[in-house]
Amino acid sequence: MSITPEALEAEFSLTTAATRLDFLSRRDNGDTALNTVRDDDDPWAATLRDTGTQLDVHEALELLALGEVVSRKAHDSQLVGIRAALRGGADWDQIAAALGGSPQQAYDSFTEAVARQLDSDAAASARELAGSRPAR
Repeated sequence: MSITPEALEAEFSLTTAATRLDFLSRRDNGDTALNTVRDDDDPWAATLRDTGTQLDVHEALELLALGEVVSRKAHDSQLVGIRAALRGGADWDQIAAALGGSPQQAYDSFTEAVARQLDSDAAASARELAGSRPAR
């Protein structure tokens, strides 16, 4: 099986992908030492002290692909959030603040998502809801 975002995207919901991503990222101890050898007198006691783990290659690739899946799914959810905020009466300044950007960036991101994710009728309704592009 090839570990790609496309393969995992169909398999995992956003919640499941985020949970698995969190699990894998917490499981790795971050050790970057290669080929380290420890000389312990008591191997049994050494295994008790060594509680660190490292991801194998498969898990590391899964971690990378899941990060991309979560990013994509979270980005796609912006459309839902922005539409809900607009319906609730939020303006583009408030939406931009929630997204950490400018009103123009928020508007442009919204219109790109509308074009990419909605059919023509829903897109027309979303554009009407959005109003005109905020001035600089």
